[in-house]
Amino acid sequence: MLFIHELADVSSVNIGADTRVWQYSVILSDAKIGENCNICAHTFIENDVIIGNYVTVKCGVYIWDGVTIEDNVQLGPNVTFTNDKYPRAKQKFELKRTLIKRNASVGAGAVLLGGIIIGENSMIGAGAVVTRDVPPNTLWYGNPARQQGFVMEDGTVLSNDMIDRNGNRYKKVNGSFIPHNKP
Repeated sequence: MLFIHELADVSSVNIGADTRVWQYSVILSDAKIGENCNICAHTFIENDVIIGNYVTVKCGVYIWDGVTIEDNVQLGPNVTFTNDKYPRAKQKFELKRTLIKRNASVGAGAVLLGGIIIGENSMIGAGAVVTRDVPPNTLWYGNPARQQGFVMEDGTVLSNDMIDRNGNRYKKVNGSFIPHNKP
């Protein structure tokens, strides 16, 4: 059953079953939010936004026009989206669309510049400043963010040398990671 906290300001009727919207959240009328999402307190979701199923939006996230978030995405606290490459007060701008693909995770305080794609299963570290597309199954952090490793579909992180934290080696074959214990 859909839950909307009494202190939330929700104009959209396009919100799926079992989604929870917490206090001080603002969701504009044309926003689309899927099923079983958790929209935490102090969030803002503009009109031209699509959010898939099983998405968590932690506190302090503002999602501007032009952002699409696919299923099973985690947005940490205070993730910042932009949608205007050259912002000027009270002037028209070219809307930059951003796509967060399924199973991606974006860490607390990360900044995502408009017009980028975050690939499936990718992880963005806390505080990262992402200025370009992130390929699927990769780990990025830093300012500007750079690839620091790989991420398997189950969330296991591999170094750029394809080694997990237990010392197991992997190789990538046809888009999948398979154990490979030979150096």
